Amino acid sequence: MVTRTSACPDFDVRPFQTRDLDDVLAIELESFSEPWTRGMFEAELQGNPFGRFLGAFRAGEVSSAKPLLGYICYWVVFEELRLMNLAVRQDCRRLGIASRLVRHAIEEGTAQGTTRALLEVRAGNSVGQQLYRALGFRQYGCRRSYYTNPNEDAILMELPLTNQIHL
Repeated sequence: MVTRTSACPDFDVRPFQTRDLDDVLAIELESFSEPWTRGMFEAELQGNPFGRFLGAFRAGEVSSAKPLLGYICYWVVFEELRLMNLAVRQDCRRLGIASRLVRHAIEEGTAQGTTRALLEVRAGNSVGQQLYRALGFRQYGCRRSYYTNPNEDAILMELPLTNQIHL
């Protein structure tokens, strides 16, 4: 049984903004072998009309030194919700933060008329695949040697949103 630690108190999900990028980048760097850069996040935040950004923030602690626990970047492109980037601080993993972020993204996408959610996940990321399967995603394809550092296939997953997951 997983219990909440003092490092990961209750949290609220709300949009993250440019001012949160230092915290986003710290999580990004500890999570990925090929992390997004500040410029990539800024381009998404400022120039992508399809881009949406949510963060899991410590509840009631706006001034905390590390208020951001995790984040999700996703696109709403017409009828599709595309999960682009999801990460949680290492000391806060396996506490339901990623699941709640994905659920919020799906809820917001559905409210905007999306009918399916899509994502790509590294073939070697069994924890990520397990999370997505638990939310109802199913594999529908594979992109060979899609990722580098290390070289890995991308598993393509989708979730029809006509059969909503339980939020």
